[in-house]
Amino acid sequence: MIPCSDERIRQKIDKAESLWLFLDYDGTLADFAPTPDVILPDEALIALIADLAARPNIRVTIISGRRLGHIQALLPLSGITKAGSYGLEIDSADGTLVHALEYETTRPLLDRLKQFWVQLLDGRQGFYLEDKGWTLAIHAKDAAAEEAQIVLEQAQDLAQALLDQGDGGGTFRLLGGHRFLECGPHVADKKQTVERLLASGPRGDDTLLIYLGDDDKDEVAFEAIHAHGGLAIGVGERMRDSTADCWLPSSQAARQWLSSILGSQVVR
Repeated sequence: MIPCSDERIRQKIDKAESLWLFLDYDGTLADFAPTPDVILPDEALIALIADLAARPNIRVTIISGRRLGHIQALLPLSGITKAGSYGLEIDSADGTLVHALEYETTRPLLDRLKQFWVQLLDGRQGFYLEDKGWTLAIHAKDAAAEEAQIVLEQAQDLAQALLDQGDGGGTFRLLGGHRFLECGPHVADKKQTVERLLASGPRGDDTLLIYLGDDDKDEVAFEAIHAHGGLAIGVGERMRDSTADCWLPSSQAARQWLSSILGSQVVR
């Protein structure tokens, strides 16, 4: 995959009248926290996003798997759109709060599943159960590899049995990943979120969409970006073989690349 410093990438950006940046947070803009519930605001990153958002021809949207409250605390900025829980809950640039679903309709099944998963993980080392409100996730990155595989398979079986019994409307889905399992609504999906955001407001014909992401949840959103002629940028080792147009090796490299946009001729 070509680096994002490639001249073809820069020329495409320089020709655009305006940019719409879609940015994942963890693994893309910042290194992963010790656990998903740890909130560590980064003043340098806050300043960078504020500088980007202050440019009249740059629109900034953060799309994260974290709950919205975390993103609001990590980036306490106005004038940007913050989408938490993969877009289930959105704090729009104008301060409007939008939910893709009614919270009360999703929580009862998750409460039942949480009881099963708590029992499964009880006494086990290296696992972390994250309750995001709208979704439940098991993180097993610190568990022994063999045990992680076995426990995540058991967790998936428990969840699937519960969904088969209580999700006749097909509201929920199971989402896997590297030592990871999550149960949440189907609309908790970054591709769908990008499409909803693009349909919700006007943008100029010469607006270039750019998406930066570091995992398979961002990969699906690349499809929506490519459908509109935009640039998809993979961040980190796991994205070397993705469908992205170019690649950045780390979150620090992603920050440097975003900083370079501030000096580009697109910012007029």
